[in-house]
Amino acid sequence: MIVVKSARADAPEFLPLHEARTAYAKGLYPAESNHLLDLASMCKPEMNFFGAWDGQEAVGCGGFWEYATYVEIKSMWVVPKARGQKIGRHLLEVVEREAAAKGYKIARLETGIHQPEALALYHKHGYREVGPFEDYKPDALSVFMEKIL
Repeated sequence: MIVVKSARADAPEFLPLHEARTAYAKGLYPAESNHLLDLASMCKPEMNFFGAWDGQEAVGCGGFWEYATYVEIKSMWVVPKARGQKIGRHLLEVVEREAAAKGYKIARLETGIHQPEALALYHKHGYREVGPFEDYKPDALSVFMEKIL
């Protein structure tokens, strides 16, 4: 059974996930199109981080960064061997629920055009494409999305 709960991004069990997520993104996009948070940023108070466990094994992670009027979904990742088990969906639902519990009404995100599974997940859960937000610039390799929570 998969359990999703609040976690520390710098916990040892998540370091391999961060490394794999970073390597994956670097293999798909040039540096200027990679918008990954580094580990230090993921541990800041604005970031709400969640882990997914299958028993004692960390199999996924994700969270949201708090802005004044919305949250940004960040750092979503499921280990390849655990994909197809709806872990990403479960993580996203928990992240959205926790953001809404804090009073946020809008969730935004940026993902890449070469990630069809992520795009399908977000579309399926009601995200719609919008223009760049916050410090993002238009980028042909990025897709910006938003959902009313």
